[in-house]
Amino acid sequence: MNQKTIWITGASSGIGEALYKLYEKKGYKLIISARNVKALEKLKNSAFNPTHTYVLPLDLNDTESFQSKCKEAIEAFGQVDLLINNGGISQRSLAQETRLEVDRKIMEVNFFGTIGLSKALLPHFIKNKKGHYAVVSSLVGKFGSPYRTAYAASKHALHGFFDSLRAEHYKDNIKVTLICPGFIRTKVSINALTGDGSVLNQMDEAQEKGMSPEKCALEIFSALEKNKEEVLIGGKEKYAVYLKRFFPSLFSKILRKAKVR
Repeated sequence: MNQKTIWITGASSGIGEALYKLYEKKGYKLIISARNVKALEKLKNSAFNPTHTYVLPLDLNDTESFQSKCKEAIEAFGQVDLLINNGGISQRSLAQETRLEVDRKIMEVNFFGTIGLSKALLPHFIKNKKGHYAVVSSLVGKFGSPYRTAYAASKHALHGFFDSLRAEHYKDNIKVTLICPGFIRTKVSINALTGDGSVLNQMDEAQEKGMSPEKCALEIFSALEKNKEEVLIGGKEKYAVYLKRFFPSLFSKILRKAKVR
């Protein structure tokens, strides 16, 4: 149905899994990556056409592997047209209680892992004179929020990098879409790191009541089809971006009083 090849990181669950199922149903060729190979194989085996899915294990901490992983991804179906950078890790801890090595780990995965993989694929996009980066950031990539200092910093950094990359490679027909989800009903809070680096292992109330990953995937698909530069996804929480922009003092006051964890 569609000859484009989509590469999705963090594809083993949540938004990544929902995106895989949506694109697979539409007939795209797909490369799915994550550390959980069993979950990826299970996804492939449930596909309408398993031959159109290639499982490529990937650890965003292992930046030394990115060149070989990109080579393998390209060889899987001959090219990569869209890289959806969805892999990452969240945080639930106060800055004062968070060890510096935890801050570094969050930045290493969310920022350096994402840009490292994207830079490794960049020569392929330049050679083909086309390509599309989709970067799953967060609403906290637009504003900071308590208990998410390092996480917010890593997402802010992604915006700076990819806005710059978009301008640098406009002439190469390389597109960038920054995706900013709010509360999506995934395991992101369950897998979030606490101050000492341990996993929270608890679902946020707001996350539990959030948008379904399937609906989020549909909105992402629509934004990518329209080549949008940035998209906000979620419920009423997405309007916080505009509140921050136009009424910063009021936003700060609300944020201080909000029960966010």
